[in-house]
Amino acid sequence: MVARARVRETTFLVGAATDPGPVREQNEDAVLVVEPTSPEAQENGVLFAVADGMGGYRGGEVAAQMAVETLREHFFASPVPPTEVAKRLEEAFRLANGRIFREWEPHGETNLMGTTLVAAVVRGENLTVANVGDSRAYLIRARRPTQITRDHSLVAEQVEAGLLTQEEARGSAYRNVITRALGYRPKVDVDVFELRLMSDDRIVLTSDGVHDVLSDEELAAIALSAEPERAARMLVERALEQGSQDNASAIVAWLKPATTPVEAEAERHGAGSRWIVALIVIGLLLFIAIVGVILSLGYGG
Repeated sequence: MVARARVRETTFLVGAATDPGPVREQNEDAVLVVEPTSPEAQENGVLFAVADGMGGYRGGEVAAQMAVETLREHFFASPVPPTEVAKRLEEAFRLANGRIFREWEPHGETNLMGTTLVAAVVRGENLTVANVGDSRAYLIRARRPTQITRDHSLVAEQVEAGLLTQEEARGSAYRNVITRALGYRPKVDVDVFELRLMSDDRIVLTSDGVHDVLSDEELAAIALSAEPERAARMLVERALEQGSQDNASAIVAWLKPATTPVEAEAERHGAGSRWIVALIVIGLLLFIAIVGVILSLGYGG
């Protein structure tokens, strides 16, 4: 007898939302989501990212757009071998850094502009995350959130040094002081993280306009409450309701477990039911035959 195990496939879903917020005229956040069913994503992995720009008038908006455009352009410039996803992401970050730096540098530091950038690539069961700045990536597994990235900010360094608690950092007047960003210097260090995904995992990317006002637990609860497109919108809406004064952006991705089709289940149960009925009928016929033999022997005696 050969035992067959059904391999549960997964469907990858991703959705994004961004809002300028109640104070700023323009949105200096930029989001990137490559359609999971597109040929480039099928070949190289699903790429998505959040950038939070900084600078003078429209400078942050320009920097953020340059970052996500350069990221997409370079990552998909040629086929990416499975073992080189992290390397390609790092190259894209450094290329974006150089382009932004060269954009403002000839005009002097009064025109300085830069951006945070957090990007993720999902390829099969493998997740690769790259980050510069304080935009974040979270993994939600078994309903528990874990921050994948480390903030490159003054308050994050103070928390790590034990000088501030997480709650104190959330209310600090220096929470938006960034220690590393794309475009501020000719060169930049990029943090890269590689993880193995499991079925039903969710990945969440946010700008500080979201995670500065939502706790990790609240963020996870919202991300789990709906499919990605709606969950991303809910994260942005909740952040604004909670008093966020900044641009707010979120991306939610879900490695959704595939369910057995109802028709297949019905067919399987239907086949089993037919066998049970057949066995009952055969049993009744045998019982009647045996009773008939006994009665005929009794009358014969």
